[in-house]
Amino acid sequence: MNQSDHVKLWNRCLDIIKDNVPESTYKTWFAPIIPLKYDDKILYLQVPSQFFYEFLEDKFIDLLRKTIYKVIGENTKLMYNVMVDKTSIPNQTVNLEASQRSTSVERTKIAKDGNKAPNIYQAPAVQDLDPHLNPDYNFETFIEGYSNKLSRSVAEAVSLHPAGTAFNPLFIHGPSGVGKTHLANAIGTKIKELYPEKRVLYVSAHLFQVQYTDSVRHNTTNDFINFYQTIDVLIIDDIQEFAGVTKTQNTFFHIFNHLHQSKKQLILTADRPPVLLQGMEDRLLTRFKWGMVAELEKPSEELRKNILINKVHHDGLKFPPEVIDYIAQNVDDSVRDLEGIVISIMAHSTVYNKDIDLDLTKFVVNKVVHSENKPVTVDNIIDVVCKHYGLENAAIHTKSRKREIVQARQIAMFLAKSYTSLSTSKIGKFIGNRDHATVLHACKTIKGQMEVDKGFLSEVNTIKEELKS
Repeated sequence: MNQSDHVKLWNRCLDIIKDNVPESTYKTWFAPIIPLKYDDKILYLQVPSQFFYEFLEDKFIDLLRKTIYKVIGENTKLMYNVMVDKTSIPNQTVNLEASQRSTSVERTKIAKDGNKAPNIYQAPAVQDLDPHLNPDYNFETFIEGYSNKLSRSVAEAVSLHPAGTAFNPLFIHGPSGVGKTHLANAIGTKIKELYPEKRVLYVSAHLFQVQYTDSVRHNTTNDFINFYQTIDVLIIDDIQEFAGVTKTQNTFFHIFNHLHQSKKQLILTADRPPVLLQGMEDRLLTRFKWGMVAELEKPSEELRKNILINKVHHDGLKFPPEVIDYIAQNVDDSVRDLEGIVISIMAHSTVYNKDIDLDLTKFVVNKVVHSENKPVTVDNIIDVVCKHYGLENAAIHTKSRKREIVQARQIAMFLAKSYTSLSTSKIGKFIGNRDHATVLHACKTIKGQMEVDKGFLSEVNTIKEELKS
């Protein structure tokens, strides 16, 4: 078949697709596709983004398969070319046979399962070491705003001169979903681009702990330590997960010291600043504050709007301005929530055959965000209790025996026991670094006082209400 026939073939496919999907779905998901060529039983199509490609394959692969087999013939394959998403691997083949549908996309494997740690010691040469970085998380895709300007500036300085600035270690903290992992990866990606000879490694604190535990089990702890001491730029994500695991902390302490003394760059992320990290050894906390502690705050409305505009453009989608404004005004927790809302709106638009307008957006936002019952965490409890008593959060973790601080600490422990599934020893680690006996005593004390003091009972109930709001 002549290659120039690819447009005619695709138009014949579109005629069938039009009869099988609503008009709004057709306009959103099929009209933007551009046929590139047909060669050797492969139809090449250009799509606006990686998200677009994944959505097509998830929602419409059966329709595409039946249509293309009918128009072109069985054993035809699709090759997608992603237009906007320059960071992804551009060509992605989809085998349309239902029994063995697969893609040829090679994804970065960032070992998140935690059950099986990869063998990290088999990469002696720089070119053999997989840095485990996500190339999608780079400075170009990290949208700047007032809430992240300082952190981004410091991160860029580190990426230009790793271990050559005063920002070592660089400790980035902020609540979930504000871009800590993105920024940490961006530093690593930029360093690899500028200094390809450097050994860069991104690893989650959880995976580091799994690897360490495996090394103890297999009697290879020295190999584990020696490997990490060869790294030039070490990025540890979610360092708060080291809380309460003393042996892992001790091992990391020695690795940290070696790297810092050897003028190697350390980048750490956490969901809170070092002063609020509980269950962590003091000598580690001191070192976390040696360099720069940079906060990533929740994005402002203006930044949320810019992030949405960038994402919609990046994914090749079309959202009316009033829709973007409404999402930016009402989804204010994290960048991750913004991205989730965009996907939810697209899914609702497709499934319910509705145009993407303000009514649909309000429906989805109210359903997904406003009615969401988020689990109560120890951090939530500490925030609410300290705010109620007019205390700084750090006060609750001190050894102070002042009556109001002791009472706030005991109430926090009591509520943590009531609202979370954490053990008493874990609660103690997170609240003042106390032992489990102290937590049990606190719970008993608060419960007893509530039974005999109606005013105190009312006060605790007020805190509970504040916790739910």
